[in-house]
Amino acid sequence: MNAKQVVFILKKHGGLITNDHIVLTSGKHADCYVNKDAIYPHTKDIAKICREIAKKFQGKKIDVVAAPALGGIILSQWTAYYLSKLTKSEVLGVYTEKTPDKNQIFTRGYDKLVKGKKVLIVEDVVTTGRSVQKVVKSVREAGGVPVSICVLFNRNPEMINSKSMGVSFYSLAELKMNAYEEANCPLCKKNIRINLSVGKGREFFANKKTAILK
Repeated sequence: MNAKQVVFILKKHGGLITNDHIVLTSGKHADCYVNKDAIYPHTKDIAKICREIAKKFQGKKIDVVAAPALGGIILSQWTAYYLSKLTKSEVLGVYTEKTPDKNQIFTRGYDKLVKGKKVLIVEDVVTTGRSVQKVVKSVREAGGVPVSICVLFNRNPEMINSKSMGVSFYSLAELKMNAYEEANCPLCKKNIRINLSVGKGREFFANKKTAILK
């Protein structure tokens, strides 16, 4: 499976939105959006993608696959499943959870499963890479060894790579898209309506309303 095939799967399920106004998880605004949630219900296709990830890392002696919740849970489970089949040894699938201060930490005793283990970190889409970096940090704090990061889509390949992440980094596909700080957003300046169906549009408006009320 190459990058074009991964993008094809995304497009097939309506997961690539263009010519719009989206508020990203990072808080930045963009005119395009990778709606990875559109492919998660299609288990046959997401399984194909995770099998591809597993094939790329089957020689790295991975013990655990970790990912940030929420969508990453699906990736960690499928990838760990296929790594287990390919290596004929149990590979665990775990995940971190977001804290109120937006950190990513292991709960449910998963830190004990990571300790002393070689860990592959997986994620769906990266724009700033912050969530993945927090998972890497939590793996190290739990006594694990982060071997590599693998993501489905890298939206900012110039800024997000092995050097910037401090860990071997790989993406199945690169989809370079512009992202703007709210203050400099050309879409806001043109009064283009924010999409409330995907991204963080609803939270954006809720926060604006709270700020006005204060």
